[in-house]
Amino acid sequence: MSSETGRDLTGRRAAVARKTNETDIELDFGLDGSGVVELETDVPFMNHMLDLFAKHGQFDLKLKAEGDVHIDDHHTVEDIGICLGQTILQALGDKKGIKRYASVFVPMDEALAQVVIDLSNRPHFEYRAQYPSAQVGSFSTELVHEFLWKLALEARITLHVIVHYGQNTHHMIEAVFKALGRALDEATSIDPRVQGVPSTKGVL
Repeated sequence: MSSETGRDLTGRRAAVARKTNETDIELDFGLDGSGVVELETDVPFMNHMLDLFAKHGQFDLKLKAEGDVHIDDHHTVEDIGICLGQTILQALGDKKGIKRYASVFVPMDEALAQVVIDLSNRPHFEYRAQYPSAQVGSFSTELVHEFLWKLALEARITLHVIVHYGQNTHHMIEAVFKALGRALDEATSIDPRVQGVPSTKGVL
């Protein structure tokens, strides 16, 4: 198993290539983008959710992922979360001037989701969601937890995700990914009033 990362020092952008016996992933991510998205994975529902995440966060995201979906989608979704988390961490760099925190509510018809982020360098994940259905099409809803937890772990962020209510599972998950994009965009944005990093410790 191997993992390679590299940061583009000309901007808040990073790329990861990860190849294992289960998946082969190339991911390029830009924090200060305009929602330009190129997605090619074996999991159509994740394509849809990642497109929402990037468009609503105004991130540039290029992803090519192949995995052992003949078994199930687990390894592919998990490893995409790992790679996206790694690029977020790399792209943030020293975190000087960022807002650090964000809390965003997003409705999707009858569903309401909330995502709260702290770019703390302390990985933690809390997840409160109960979906009416165990699957959306062929996609297992338990993989939403797997993706978000691995993203939080690799990006070294504190991430709280709460689905307050909803009746349609697709709508509920869609609200989560839209809120995730908007919250990450806000937390990573630069505040000109912030000198150094926004922490009394002096480091993040």
